[in-house]
Amino acid sequence: MNLEAILPPERTLFDVPGGSKKRVLEFFSTFIAQNTPSLDSQEVFSRLIGRERLGSTGIGNGVAIPHARDSHCKAPLAGFIKLADPVDFDAVDGEPVDLIFVLLVPEEADDTHLALLGQVASVMNDGDTRQRLRKSESQRQLYDILLEAIRRQDDDAT
Repeated sequence: MNLEAILPPERTLFDVPGGSKKRVLEFFSTFIAQNTPSLDSQEVFSRLIGRERLGSTGIGNGVAIPHARDSHCKAPLAGFIKLADPVDFDAVDGEPVDLIFVLLVPEEADDTHLALLGQVASVMNDGDTRQRLRKSESQRQLYDILLEAIRRQDDDAT
């Protein structure tokens, strides 16, 4: 399972209004539930917020990787959000976040969950990729940059 397979272009969101960490997670929960009939927006939001209470998923350099397990999630899925304005995400480096990679996995997907998180972290730890994502000027360009970075990371892993 790789990121390219679970991140379609329509789940790459460009210039989303931020406001706060809670608003961003609510926005994503509503968005994903509208596009995935088996998911309930309140449950997704509750799971994401529950995970944040364990410790921020803000990994530094303006990046957060909110993730959760959901019993109604049939297969892993991902979304990517580039915020119009950074928000405080309680990141480890104290910096606000503007690039958010969200992962939802089925309740029992232990190894898959960890492998996907590792792939996301690898892609988002690349400074050049982050800079290019921030300079993107459209949803399509954002997706293309992300896809290129995912494929490059996949090639490096093989």
